[in-house]
Amino acid sequence: MALKVELKPHERVIIGSCVITNTDQRARLLIDGDNIPILREKDILTPETADTPAKLVYLAVQLMYISPDPQGQHGTYFNLVREIVTAVPSAWTIIEEINNLILNGDFYRALKEARKLIAYEQKLKDHHEKVQAQRAVGTAA
Repeated sequence: MALKVELKPHERVIIGSCVITNTDQRARLLIDGDNIPILREKDILTPETADTPAKLVYLAVQLMYISPDPQGQHGTYFNLVREIVTAVPSAWTIIEEINNLILNGDFYRALKEARKLIAYEQKLKDHHEKVQAQRAVGTAA
């Protein structure tokens, strides 16, 4: 089944193990093939942008997705999720789904679930900051 991908000017996409950068005009690609990893620039994390535990999990899953040998990232991934579950047990349901998808070789869907983990992490962070701000107001009064 073919996949249509439209690229904005200068947008990048990973297809297989290649990074493709568009020129200064919109482009439309028709990609035909089975089990070819494809990631648009907006879905790509780099080691520099993976600055939270959940983003590091996403990066590990991303590397599994684009790697010809995904098992090379399993150790890193499982160490990261063990640390997250220890610190935030409520994240287990999301991580369990990511684990199942990885173990079934469905790395693209595992990436989508890892996005949910990033959103959950942000929700917890926002809540923590709100509580801290309320405490600061309460102690200043």
